[in-house]
Amino acid sequence: MFTRFLSAVALAALSFTAASAGDRPAGKVTVVFDHALPNVPGKSMRGVLVEYGPGGGSPAHTHPKSAFIYATVLEGAIRSSVNGSPEKVYQVGENFYEDPGSQHEVSANASDTEPARLLAVFVLDTDETELTTPVGE
Repeated sequence: MFTRFLSAVALAALSFTAASAGDRPAGKVTVVFDHALPNVPGKSMRGVLVEYGPGGGSPAHTHPKSAFIYATVLEGAIRSSVNGSPEKVYQVGENFYEDPGSQHEVSANASDTEPARLLAVFVLDTDETELTTPVGE
C-alpha cells in the first residue's frame, strides 16, 4: 500500500514538472547562416538565432550527434544547463558550448519581463535536417 502511494506521488510530481516546463512560451528559432565547409568534406556550419520572449524557454532537448555548438548571448540573459551541469545564467557577450551528443536540460530566458536572444553556431554533418529533438522522442 505504501509503495503504491509513493508511486502515485512520484507520478504526480513528474506530471507537474512536465506540465510546468511546457507552460513556458516557446522561443523562435531562425537559421540565419548555412554553409558547407570547403576544407572539411561532409561538414557544414549553421548559425541559428534563438529568441525568447519574457519567461520563454525550450523544453529539454538534444541536437544531432555530429553537432558541436558554440552559443553567444546577444540580448538579455539566458539560463542554461547542459549534461547535468549546475544551471548558470549567461549575460550579453558571454558564451557556452555543447559537445556532440550533449543533452540541453535548461535553455530559457532568465527574465520574466525582458526578451533574450542568442546565436548558436553549429558545426555538423551537412545532411542533418533536424537541429533539435525534444528529450523523450
